Amino acid sequence: SAAATSPPPRRDFISVTLSPEEAVGAGGYNNSKAWRRRSCWRKWKQLSRLQRSVILFLFAFLAVCGVISYTSMGEPWKSLTNKSLDDQRTEPEVPGLKLANPAVLPAPQKADANLGDYAELSPQKLPKPPHVWRGPSNLQIKPPRRDVRLKTRHDTSRVVEEQVQADKEEKTEKSIISWRGAVIEPDQSTEPPSSKIKEPEKPSSVEAEDQKEPVPINERQMAVIEAFRHAWKGYKDFAWGHDELKPLSKSYSEWFGLGLTLIDALDTMWILGLKEEFEEARKWVANDLVFEKNVDVNLFESTIRILGGLLSTYHLSGDSIFLEKAKDIGNRLMPAFKTPSKIPYSDVNIGRGTAHPPRWTSDSTVAEVTSIQLEFRELSRLTGDEKFQKAVDEVMKHVHTLSGKNDGLVPMFINTNSGQFTHLGVYTLGARADSYYEYLLKQWIQGGKKENELLEDYMRAIEGVKKHLLQKSQPKELTFVGELAHGHFSAKMDHLVCFLPGTLALGAHNGLTADHMKLAEALVETCYQMYAQVETGLSPEIVHFNLHAQKGHKDVEIKPADRHNLLRPETVESLFYMYRFTGDKKYQDWGWEILQNFNKYTRVPTGGYTSINNVQNPSNPEPRDKMESFFLGETLKYMFLLFSDDIDLINLDKYVFNTEAHPLPIWVPA
Repeated sequence: SAAATSPPPRRDFISVTLSPEEAVGAGGYNNSKAWRRRSCWRKWKQLSRLQRSVILFLFAFLAVCGVISYTSMGEPWKSLTNKSLDDQRTEPEVPGLKLANPAVLPAPQKADANLGDYAELSPQKLPKPPHVWRGPSNLQIKPPRRDVRLKTRHDTSRVVEEQVQADKEEKTEKSIISWRGAVIEPDQSTEPPSSKIKEPEKPSSVEAEDQKEPVPINERQMAVIEAFRHAWKGYKDFAWGHDELKPLSKSYSEWFGLGLTLIDALDTMWILGLKEEFEEARKWVANDLVFEKNVDVNLFESTIRILGGLLSTYHLSGDSIFLEKAKDIGNRLMPAFKTPSKIPYSDVNIGRGTAHPPRWTSDSTVAEVTSIQLEFRELSRLTGDEKFQKAVDEVMKHVHTLSGKNDGLVPMFINTNSGQFTHLGVYTLGARADSYYEYLLKQWIQGGKKENELLEDYMRAIEGVKKHLLQKSQPKELTFVGELAHGHFSAKMDHLVCFLPGTLALGAHNGLTADHMKLAEALVETCYQMYAQVETGLSPEIVHFNLHAQKGHKDVEIKPADRHNLLRPETVESLFYMYRFTGDKKYQDWGWEILQNFNKYTRVPTGGYTSINNVQNPSNPEPRDKMESFFLGETLKYMFLLFSDDIDLINLDKYVFNTEAHPLPIWVPA
């Protein structure tokens, strides 16, 4: 039966044993690669599915870790390799040989270029200069940068500032050191634009200067900073964004509606180290300063205050927003030059693009048409657009050839149609002619002392001053500059003429005759006496000198119509030049007296300073309720510089001041 009959047991495997000789002869194990691969595959197949999955996962994990490790170690290895290659390429320094492009600064861009872009640097690798917030020492021109912004980390009440270390992000407290905001980098060499300008200027080769220790702010400079803060408080509280403060009525007055006081004060704030105030003003310029306005502006005043202020601040800060605004206003002022004679009109509508002379005459004043050159020439150099310099150079060349001069002295008016001097026979170094003489010298300095016609006109004019306008007063025998009208000498001297001692000293410093410095010393003494001999210790707008000794009379006589003081800067300006070039402390002392008297008779408790009507009445100087923009732009700036013992704080071998005290760089040939 089925139950009784059982099948033979089933074998699950067969065992075969071979001897080594038989195995070899049969083609078995022979230690070959092919045999080993077959053996490994046989073992792999013998593993369970779980075992194989675990092994595959481990291999994948190790592969991922390897990729991550390679990525993290690759960059340091690459940098190390590149550094090694660069070191091998570096050539040994040859004594006396300058590098082709050491520490080249990016050049400002062309007029129609994006001002935020930089000119490409040389591929040569150079050590990056340390970024250090410096004291007054060695203020440098920074390259234009759109992203340069001042850091406002300090409380506004602090005048004592701290240095920022290059290798630290956290600030470290320091002793009393003035902040100048200047990144210590090599000087930016500059050159005048030529008639073939196609590209923006290229920086020339310069060597990095040795860094100097910052010079601490002294007590007198601190007093100037306090005075500025007080004036700025009044402007910010009652006149923000408007032209001029009326401190008594706590309001403002408009001239052009372009924030004159704010723009005039920008570079002063930078030099004084007022970072927070500067940044606040910068934001107004960037966001609220608009030139697209149907308004007439005076060509001269808008050039020296607005264009000059913007260009100066651009050079000190490196922030290209100021260059953009300067280019805008510069273009809008150009219609003034569209005259038959190329002598510009006095007024321009910057919104409509039209220009015209004053309503009562077709004349322009000589000082106004010949005192815009520094600014327009510099605008051409920065933008690469020659039209600005070409327009103002034509004016100077034309005036150079005109008849009607008297031993280099020029009349006060020039006709825009004929291009000829008018109102002949009247010669002054005061209003309407003063800065013509100043800009002859300063253009010559700005251009690298190459334009000989400018120097010739200046030297001839100073000889004309000596011959026709110099006299001595009684009883102190003060040397003064009078006026000449149709052969008749007048012992009248405007306070404006007190620019002359500083200009003469600047010329002597630049290699002109030593007689100019002697005359400067005599004239600055006279300008000081215009303050010292007055009851309030403040100078009137105009003085008359006594040519003959009279009992009970001083050298200085003041007429009722002339006894106002507008907070003018000219005397302090000359004191600054004289101290800078001679080191005589008396000039600082004279300036300190003047500052104290400004504080005593013109300071308004609620903020600001005011011009006054009567410098002869200490008990009631009759405040006029107006603070001129040049009080912040010029007077306090020159005060601060006068009290500084650091010759590199706006170095006069690197900068030239325009007639509104805005420093512009001296061009250095490539």
